[in-house]
Amino acid sequence: MKTENKKTVVVTGITGTQGNAVARELLNNGYEVRGLTRNPGNEKAGQLSALGASILKCDLNVTEDVVRALDGAWGAFGVFTFMEGGIAQEEAQAKRFAAAAKTAGVQQYVYSSVASADRKTGIPHFDNKARVEESLKGLGLKSYTVLRPSFFMENFRSPWLWPALEKGRLDIALKPGTKLQMVAVGDIARYALLAFEKNTGLNRAVIDLAGDELTMPEAAEVLTEALGRKIQYAETPIAAVRAASPEMATMFEWFNRVGLNADIKEVARKYGIQALSLKNWARKVKWPVAAH
Repeated sequence: MKTENKKTVVVTGITGTQGNAVARELLNNGYEVRGLTRNPGNEKAGQLSALGASILKCDLNVTEDVVRALDGAWGAFGVFTFMEGGIAQEEAQAKRFAAAAKTAGVQQYVYSSVASADRKTGIPHFDNKARVEESLKGLGLKSYTVLRPSFFMENFRSPWLWPALEKGRLDIALKPGTKLQMVAVGDIARYALLAFEKNTGLNRAVIDLAGDELTMPEAAEVLTEALGRKIQYAETPIAAVRAASPEMATMFEWFNRVGLNADIKEVARKYGIQALSLKNWARKVKWPVAAH
């Protein structure tokens, strides 16, 4: 049941998968949400507005925009991506946003990083988040929490993997024995809410998030059951991935060689939130096209 809460939380990336989920979770729990986007006319922004969020046009590359967006806010959730402007731009945006949050007197800042960011993976979009995490330590924020999500379960229903799944194939550049840790975006949102609710107790906490750990043949079995048709795992050659994106090839090579290491059971025990398994997530989500 929604409770009254006049705390305003600024959320970046509200038209993206993660920021949108966090904004909805906060709204459902009585927070006032100020959602940031470069395109206020976006359908997802409109849906959040209808739920009660304030939508603010903001370019995260422009300091003045960011400062204005954070003015008077109690909390902030920051998620940034390299997919649009590259690694350096993502890092600059994240550092700019955190510095502005400090200047604005934000009481709790939640930064969305990536699982294993601190393990010197050699993956550029992991390592840049590690640098952002390091910068937070000496910034002087009143309180901050770092969430480190693993592979999104939502990727299975995205334009990346869904077209092949619709044809009965799970095409991914992981070896058959590689276990991949994964998390539902809704669970990231639940942990973000916890970080705002328990901000003083979670100051400087760093939490690697995963709800399941499966090989891709195991994932194909789960998806077979959820979709009601046979899904066959097929290993995509790493050379094909590299031709399209050297960045993503580096990531999959690291997954195959080393892999993520969130302690799923211990995190659930410590924080009291049991993240969804892939099976439970796949049963409850709405798939892009009805299964045949």
